[in-house]
Amino acid sequence: MSTTTARRAEPRTRGRVRRGAGLAVVGVLALTIAVISLVTYGTASLDQLAAQGGGLGGAYAQAAPFFQVALYVHIATASVALLLGPLQLSSTLRRRRPRLHRVTGRVYLVAVGVGSVTGLAILPVNSAGLVGVFGFGTLAVLWAVTATRALRAIRGGDVAGHQAWMLRNYALTFAAVTLRLWTALLMGAHMAVAGPGADEGAAFANAYAAVPFLCWLPNLVVAEWLVRRRGLPSYALPTTPV
Repeated sequence: MSTTTARRAEPRTRGRVRRGAGLAVVGVLALTIAVISLVTYGTASLDQLAAQGGGLGGAYAQAAPFFQVALYVHIATASVALLLGPLQLSSTLRRRRPRLHRVTGRVYLVAVGVGSVTGLAILPVNSAGLVGVFGFGTLAVLWAVTATRALRAIRGGDVAGHQAWMLRNYALTFAAVTLRLWTALLMGAHMAVAGPGADEGAAFANAYAAVPFLCWLPNLVVAEWLVRRRGLPSYALPTTPV
């Protein structure tokens, strides 16, 4: 390999390394949150969680069975999507195991579809009130819409468009992680400002009032930046000619 060729290859190599490292971090965070969610709701009832002040037990323990079942289905399907997303975004898997990529992709999209529907179903009893209805409701709708666009793109042979919509879709899936990160950060800030003897319940309530939008809006901004950085079809609002 000539010196010029090697110099040209170096930025591409560094780019692949950065993407691989970033995807590894995303995968570890996704695995951590998925396992915590499945263990939390798989080993204790909603009544037990409510008594312990853990998870969403306080909001759903007294809810109708329909909402409780929808909650469990939502947690399970969202966890599956969270775990499979990094595999779908892996260029190595797409290149070396295309059949596995397609199979896991179908499972991922089904999980997103069911997760978005159940996410809408539990809105009436969500623990963030009206802000949660609008914030989490918008998230659920966009989650379904971006998944549909990704599916339509690949069925139409638009691979680049499919990759762009999958990046946006997983950014919304990753809201399950960023929700918890923002909640912890905002609670920590509240406790630090309030000082000793601060009410932890009030800190959680204040933090959770912001996360219905905060957990996914920045994610979409990052996703669109990645789409443009990688030269994929970026999203542009339709314009009306004057």
